[in-house]
Amino acid sequence: MSFERIVNDIKTIKIQGAEAVAKTAAEAILLLAQRNKGARKDKLLKILSKGRDILLKTRPTEPCMRNVLNFLLNDLVLEHDVFDALLDRFDYVKRHFNEAKEKIALFGSRKIKNGMVVFTHCHSSSVVSVLLKAKEQGKEFEVFNTETRPLFQGRITAKELAKAGIKVTMFIDAAARIALKKADLMLIGADAITVEGKVINKIGSELFAVIADRYDVPVYSCTDSWKFDRGSIYGIPVEIENRSEKEIWPNKPRGVLIENPVFEKVDWKLITGVVSELGIHRPEILVEEVRRVYPWITKK
Repeated sequence: MSFERIVNDIKTIKIQGAEAVAKTAAEAILLLAQRNKGARKDKLLKILSKGRDILLKTRPTEPCMRNVLNFLLNDLVLEHDVFDALLDRFDYVKRHFNEAKEKIALFGSRKIKNGMVVFTHCHSSSVVSVLLKAKEQGKEFEVFNTETRPLFQGRITAKELAKAGIKVTMFIDAAARIALKKADLMLIGADAITVEGKVINKIGSELFAVIADRYDVPVYSCTDSWKFDRGSIYGIPVEIENRSEKEIWPNKPRGVLIENPVFEKVDWKLITGVVSELGIHRPEILVEEVRRVYPWITKK
């Protein structure tokens, strides 16, 4: 795997999921550093900074990747050995994601009871880890999931759950209301969390959260707290990624316009709680926990 290959794979969504994108971006920076290990310190730092800029342009709605890359490179100029310091930081990032995933799985699994129907949308490694942990605990439940157009990420979820022996039924996106009427719990991931406590997730998430609210179905977002978007503190709006219309209709007729937003903001009032490695909190409380535990994320 090369730096250029990783950049392309993130851009074309061959690598998807906020944590996977962030971890792979960190690997890309490490590969870049290894390739230029013999360069002067100032030149190496410029190469790594340019590498960060290239990675950030691949997916605009990825604050987790931004936070990880900032953690790796911030104040690196103060380190005596740039490469060794980068290795240490990279190891910390890997440990964080591994430990966070275990904690999220444990905390989230406690919300799943025997006989429940759990609704989920798109594909979230955090949500899948919660469901697998609940299965590991011997709980009997089933999952309703969406196919998640236009790229059908819901199929990834369905395959992973079926492989683990979890009963899963897929619904087309337009049938989500039918699924939610029968559900006891809704679990989604998150790609970003703003200072206002809004959860940004796959398009359709707020639509389904509104329906869940209508039927009194609790909605939990399962996510690593490193997805907090620092820019939102300073009034910088989270850029919602729009992808090619060809994903929707490759040979559309002339005169037909297509919008293909990838994400949307879910109002914090529709979120029962956010399950992170820091525990289960209301969205606005999670923001304060991030400030307390990871001050470097909110530092300008």
